[in-house]
Amino acid sequence: MSRLGKKPIQIPSGVTFTVTDEGYKAVGPKGELFQPAIPRVKVEVDGNEVKVTAVNPNRSQDKAFWGLATSLIKNMLVGVAEGYTKKLEINGIGYKAEMKGKDLVLNVGYSHPVVFSAVEGVDISVEKNIITVSGVNKQLVGQVAANIRKIRKPEPYKGKGIKYVDEVIRRKAGKQMKAAGA
Repeated sequence: MSRLGKKPIQIPSGVTFTVTDEGYKAVGPKGELFQPAIPRVKVEVDGNEVKVTAVNPNRSQDKAFWGLATSLIKNMLVGVAEGYTKKLEINGIGYKAEMKGKDLVLNVGYSHPVVFSAVEGVDISVEKNIITVSGVNKQLVGQVAANIRKIRKPEPYKGKGIKYVDEVIRRKAGKQMKAAGA
C-alpha cells in the first residue's frame, strides 16, 4: 500500500482541479499546470479533496504509480496556489551575476561571461550575490536551478562557485606545511 496514496489531497482555496481522460489540470492564482494521465491510477475529485487509488493495489508497479500520481498532483496544487522558489548563492572574489533583459549573465571565473537563457515558465531574479529561481512547476524550477549551479559548481578548497543557499560545502584541508627543522 502506498502511504502517500492513501491520504486524500486537500485542494487549496482559490484553486480548481479537473480530471479528464487526457490528464489532470490545476488552475490557481499563480498560473495553471497540466499533467498527462498516469496509467493504472484512478483520480477522483470529491468536494475539496482529490482521491487517488490504484487500479490493482496488489501489483508493485501499480503501487509505485499510485504514489507517483499522488506526489505529482500535490505538487501541482501547491505550485498553482503558492509557487516554488530556489535560491542560489554566488561565492568568490569577482564572481557576480546580473540580468540582461530576461537572460542571466554570470561572471564566475571564466575568460568570458556565461549567458544563461531564460526558460519559459520560470522567473529568475538577482539581488547582490543571491539568484532566485521561481515558478509554478516544481520540476522545472528545480531543473533550472540545477543547470545554473552546474555552470560553476562549488569547489571543496575555498568554496568558490554557485551553491544553494542552504547547501553545506564539505571543505578539504589542502596542502599542509612541513614542520620546520624536521
